[in-house]
Amino acid sequence: MPYEYRKLTSREREESVLYRHEHGYPLHAPPHPFREAGYYLITAANFEHAPIMDSPERRTEFEILLLESMKGIHAEVIAWVILLNHYHILIDVESLDSVSAALKYLHGKTSRQWNLQENLTEKRRVRYKFSDRLMRNETQLNQTFNYIHYNPIKHGYTDEIYEWPWSSLKLYEESQGQDWFRKLWKSNPPPEEFGRGWDD
Repeated sequence: MPYEYRKLTSREREESVLYRHEHGYPLHAPPHPFREAGYYLITAANFEHAPIMDSPERRTEFEILLLESMKGIHAEVIAWVILLNHYHILIDVESLDSVSAALKYLHGKTSRQWNLQENLTEKRRVRYKFSDRLMRNETQLNQTFNYIHYNPIKHGYTDEIYEWPWSSLKLYEESQGQDWFRKLWKSNPPPEEFGRGWDD
């Protein structure tokens, strides 16, 4: 993230850019080294984690648009959560390229719309880039599934996991029941360090 980059010393910045250059990554954006078909965790935060999606109406609107955009590229949506300043979505896709194009359009459209709604005369930067993580095995997939649904508690938005309406958990509660989710959590709890550095 650019605001993390600004906190680095001059030497740390040089080392960061050199590492990205040597590995073929974009110099100042999250790298996307995997592009093939598979299960991906997609994470995108508002610029500098500003709580731009602080209203329930805006979160509901964005949730609908996000799911529609994934449907438009024939991605299978496994889980999602929308928070005030970021979101996570776990999907099964044929190629990450289609995800990049869909999110670029979605982020651009909602950024413009929200800036107009708030009568901002200067363009406010709403989003930066998205990051992705390719799931390596079923255990990581299940841990990620659980982590997504636990996210509102992790960030202090609710004390009860089933009370946060902007996630896929309600669908699983209705179709599978709470006992099913509890068993999945107990057998695949996310490691303590899960999310550290990219979901803080």
